[in-house]
Amino acid sequence: MNEDTARWSSLPGMMLGLAARNPDQPMIRHWQGGAWRRTTWRDFALAVANVAAGLRAQGVSPGDRVVLVSDSRPEFLVADTAIMAVGAVTVPTYTTNTVSDHAHILRDSGARAAIASTARLAERLHEAAGPDGLDLLICMEEAKGTIPWPSLAATPGDLAMLVAEVQHIPEGRLACLIYTSGTGGLPKGVMLPHRAMLANTEGVRPFLRRLGLEWSGACYLSFLPLSHAYEHTVGGFLFPACGIEVVFSRGAERLAAEFQEIGPSIITAVPRLFEVLRGRILAGLEKEKPWKRKLFERAVTLGLRKMDGPPLGLLERLEDAVLERLVRAKVRARFGPRLVAMVSGGARLDPDLSGFFLALGVTVLQGYGQTEAGPVVSVNLPWDNHRRTVGAPVKGVQARIAEDGELLLRGPLVMDGYWADPDSTARALSTPPGESEPWLHTGDVGRIDEAGRITITDRKKDFIKTLGGDMVSPARIETLLMAEPEIAQAVVAGEGRPGIVALVVPAEGASAEKAVQRINGKLSGPERIRKWATVPPFTVEDGTLTPTMKVKRRIVLERNAAAIDDLY
Repeated sequence: MNEDTARWSSLPGMMLGLAARNPDQPMIRHWQGGAWRRTTWRDFALAVANVAAGLRAQGVSPGDRVVLVSDSRPEFLVADTAIMAVGAVTVPTYTTNTVSDHAHILRDSGARAAIASTARLAERLHEAAGPDGLDLLICMEEAKGTIPWPSLAATPGDLAMLVAEVQHIPEGRLACLIYTSGTGGLPKGVMLPHRAMLANTEGVRPFLRRLGLEWSGACYLSFLPLSHAYEHTVGGFLFPACGIEVVFSRGAERLAAEFQEIGPSIITAVPRLFEVLRGRILAGLEKEKPWKRKLFERAVTLGLRKMDGPPLGLLERLEDAVLERLVRAKVRARFGPRLVAMVSGGARLDPDLSGFFLALGVTVLQGYGQTEAGPVVSVNLPWDNHRRTVGAPVKGVQARIAEDGELLLRGPLVMDGYWADPDSTARALSTPPGESEPWLHTGDVGRIDEAGRITITDRKKDFIKTLGGDMVSPARIETLLMAEPEIAQAVVAGEGRPGIVALVVPAEGASAEKAVQRINGKLSGPERIRKWATVPPFTVEDGTLTPTMKVKRRIVLERNAAAIDDLY
């Protein structure tokens, strides 16, 4: 069944409208009590109506900000939709946030109500709220001093009345405040109206339709946190609105089993996952006989040749056909019988890393997005996959390159601004004379080719200026370092210094010395790494990684200032 969301003016209007049309269709699958449990669209809609009634009974009013801190589970999507349905604003936050993180978000957003999935998270929110406390704290499990979720969900709700009511929510109303993960300073609250995420849905729908995934019984394996802007839109609204069942993974460590168990048609991931998957494949290959390793290496070599040239000769084409059966088919089988594509976002995907999978016949598509843009901006497609780019903008997105090389975006997906931060908003959004819509300044430097495909080359603010006046891109050097199998993580430094040095986290049991030497052979003089030091792994728990595995460069550099000084 094809559905058209263009008629909906709000996210709750879309979700409850689709539930009315497809009540018995599976919407969500999650692991509970040792088995997979399904939630139908009818189950979802009834739960939203009850929780919306419960929130109103507890005093939640239009415009109130409600912090939602929960792992990925059906209750997250129910709470999110119910908050928006009563005219309030969802503030999704990471379960890995510290007390100080929560304190900043509560203080900055002015939220007086919160929903937590566990007693531990509820306690952390209570501590973050300080002596004034919260007016309302709801917990999905039993926790002292909270309103229990079951009682909220048992509040009798009038679904028909709510369906009629949400149809009048304007598309420009603020739907959610999503705080940027903050690789630099304090996170800012990005104001996303309903129209931004609806525009994302309409922008991606044509691709899913062409792939035959829309309302086809396909499923999406979700393991990124729903509090992240990308997963919040894609896993929370976009895929469900296209009739794709969302299956919440039990964790990255179970992905290999779930590929076989679930048979997903599509997954989305950050580059770090692809590094892990490649590492597992290569580690398994080390245990094979030499002739099997040679076959694998030849399959990769010929696969890359088919993409990059020169064209294969006759004998090579015959050889490639044999390797397709002996090698590539077995690799693809590891990802389940129905996988159409794995989409990478959140950070730059090294072309050599994506090329590894593409050469083996596994479709990996790199996309690009920003929290400030709904967040989906562009994506490569299976029939037009250029791995050194992030694809062409989706429907409804205008993109251009400013005179200084910065990528600018415009369209209904663009945020309204940063919450209570007019100065940052003015820097991010500009409306040229004679134009009515603002352009979003992405902070990314790039180019657009004749086919409209975007290539991101650097972050505008992330260049290092060495003592000699050379401008060096740390992102380029760090990407090259982390593409080496001996290096798990890396950050380079050199601002105002005589040259570039690196902080390196070696892969388990490996030495990074030869890898650094190889990379130096690929770099220009000013880019070359003069010295390097081994440092402990960067983790989410110690605050050096964001929940989506981005390195917080500023924090890493600050914490390792002494080690950096020793290298000079």
